[in-house]
Amino acid sequence: MAKDKQHQLEIVTQPSFLDASALKIPMLQILKEDGTVHKGADAPEMDKDLALKIFDTMQFIRILDERMIAAQRQGRISFYLSSLGEEAASIGSAAALDDGDMIMGQYREQGALAYRGFTVEQFMDQLFSNERDLGKGRQMPVHYGCADLNFMTIASPLATQIPQATGYAYGQKMDKTGTCTICYFGEGAASEGDFHAALNMAAVYKVPVIFFCRNNGYAISTPSQGEQYAGDGIAPRGIGYGMKTIRVDGNDVLAVYKATQLARKLAVEENEPVLIEGMSYRMAGHSTSDDPTGYRTREEEAAWRAKDPVARFQTWLIKKKWLTEKDADEIFAEKKAAVLAALKEAEKYPAPHIDELITDVYDTPPQQLQKQLKELKEHIRKYPDAYPKTASRLEGGND
Repeated sequence: MAKDKQHQLEIVTQPSFLDASALKIPMLQILKEDGTVHKGADAPEMDKDLALKIFDTMQFIRILDERMIAAQRQGRISFYLSSLGEEAASIGSAAALDDGDMIMGQYREQGALAYRGFTVEQFMDQLFSNERDLGKGRQMPVHYGCADLNFMTIASPLATQIPQATGYAYGQKMDKTGTCTICYFGEGAASEGDFHAALNMAAVYKVPVIFFCRNNGYAISTPSQGEQYAGDGIAPRGIGYGMKTIRVDGNDVLAVYKATQLARKLAVEENEPVLIEGMSYRMAGHSTSDDPTGYRTREEEAAWRAKDPVARFQTWLIKKKWLTEKDADEIFAEKKAAVLAALKEAEKYPAPHIDELITDVYDTPPQQLQKQLKELKEHIRKYPDAYPKTASRLEGGND
């Protein structure tokens, strides 16, 4: 064997092609599907208060998703995206972060936001786009954002948050903030060019970013196996770009929490970008506009429901004697009542005032926007029956 001194590569004299079988990445699992811990597993330190906060958040998100899907079916909101079956991925990882770390989500990270302290009222205000909504009604439902909680506003275009995370983390490195950025996305988003550009740049510039891929089996209706990629999932791509990489059971809160703890340490202390691939399953449809029965079987769904992350963690808590079945039922009932009450309350509030359509971009809205707003108001006044809610609130604004 010889060494190529310029590239430090091992020299061989016989041709040999490598294929996907040369790199098979294992999956970290600490908590088995029956709620017991693997013998000899490197379980994370997690006290009772933290464990119950995680479970409390999981219960809340499960109820929020179920109730808001029902609300969409009733015509009370226009659209919804559920994280059913993926709660452990977002909540377990968020629990391992510092509150000063930036979170950039896709659209199944409501669990991470709830863990940070986003209230049920704030969720409802955004979903109903009322006057209390932090985004002033300018986003589709589920496109949350909260500057106070370091949660970047979600964007609809796929994968745009991935290069943004690299850039934001580069700023954290330059400012020596001692914080990092975590960026969530699905395996479908990993097919976008933004993913590859972001990972390469993060590895080259060594920025404190954690890329968390939720591999939930489907990019809307396109299955991951056989149709999205031919290799061993998303994890090998991190290694290909020269970054630390780990694959975890995305339905195992303990594994997700442990992996994210270690990833954050690498990111903050060594400026090492990290890729985490969480293997999970989307138990609901892609959105309320989707019917998953058209592309997957009931048997497949049932097999994954048996791996339910909420039930698995609940079993572990009961075995630890930190929770009882009665406690879990009471928490569920309490959260359900709070969600339903907040839903009914949020419906009562009107939409943001029409004047706010042109605020927040410029210090003073330019003449062009002011003219367009004036023309819009004149149009609404001309056809008030077509815009009854808006027409009733025109007076008192800036005409």
